Amino acid sequence: MNNVTDYLSQNQSPFKVLVVDDEPDQRALCRAILQAPKYDVSEASDGQQALALLGEQDFDVMVLDKHLPGLDGEAVCRTIRQEMGNLLLPIVMVTGGGGSTSVLSAALRAGASDFIHKPYSAQEFSARVDGAIYRKRLTDQLESAESVLFALARMVEAKDGNTGDHCTRLAQYSVRFGQALGLSGEELLALRRGGVLHDIGKLGIPEAILLKPGSFTPVEWGVMKTHPVIGERLCGGLKSFRLTVQIIRAHHERWDGSGYPDGLQGEDISLLARVFQICDIYDALTFARPYKPALPTSEVLRILREETARGWRDPALVEVFLNLIEREPEAFMVREQIGEDLGLALFEDIQRAAEQTNLPSPLREPNT
Repeated sequence: MNNVTDYLSQNQSPFKVLVVDDEPDQRALCRAILQAPKYDVSEASDGQQALALLGEQDFDVMVLDKHLPGLDGEAVCRTIRQEMGNLLLPIVMVTGGGGSTSVLSAALRAGASDFIHKPYSAQEFSARVDGAIYRKRLTDQLESAESVLFALARMVEAKDGNTGDHCTRLAQYSVRFGQALGLSGEELLALRRGGVLHDIGKLGIPEAILLKPGSFTPVEWGVMKTHPVIGERLCGGLKSFRLTVQIIRAHHERWDGSGYPDGLQGEDISLLARVFQICDIYDALTFARPYKPALPTSEVLRILREETARGWRDPALVEVFLNLIEREPEAFMVREQIGEDLGLALFEDIQRAAEQTNLPSPLREPNT
């Protein structure tokens, strides 16, 4: 047995499959291949019926014929991905004949996860369906791992009752700044995640140091400066966090090399970390704390220019940021509630980041 078969055999309940085809013989063939008790097959004879079933129950995979009367397979895909907001459902598109490159490309752009050509063997068909279910289950596990990390990061933030919803504000500011810079959907998602996770390494800092009200001793400061490295270790095991980890490790570096933990200088600091740093400082200056008032925008801009003159920040990025604040001050105003809980809306964020740059579905199996 292969790894996919081994993994799926551990499932205790049948996998729910929706087969959408206007030909009864094709639906019967699919049902004959996908037999109980491993599979629980539902059928739809057209796109509208399929969408209605999706609105009523959850499925592990959809097998969708491309050539349907009325709403064809590609239109069904687009409706599921864009209008219904369902990025997670694996959709195996069934095409006639060999399927030209243009046909397959159109299906993938519409949101199909995989495809299979008629006529197909029972072995090939079941392998495609099992592969789609397997990737879906791995995605579900990844979502769980990410949710745990977000919850841990929120615990860190909750320990300091003086920051308000610092993580959510940072995510909002960083994404808006990234949009202004023309960053990709993947980079915007990393900035949004970085807003929540940048200080997760503080979980490894003793509370006696983390919550100390006075100044740190040199030894304590040395311990505190390890939190970016700890954060990188906590999140580095997730391949999808490759860009986010750059922010976590480098968000305390400085343009002139005087930051920590690596003393990186200039463009050796990742672009995302440099973008994030500016937003982090902006939030620290504009949000009121018990020991300091919120500073007016004019004073904040002055301090940012001053830090840039000292060599701490990327001059070009700071200039773009300052111009952006002047053009869109409402996008950088502190509010008590700004948007959804990032930890609970991870896949909404993925969808939004993808749509901002017209990316294909980010849940498709990568080539690497």
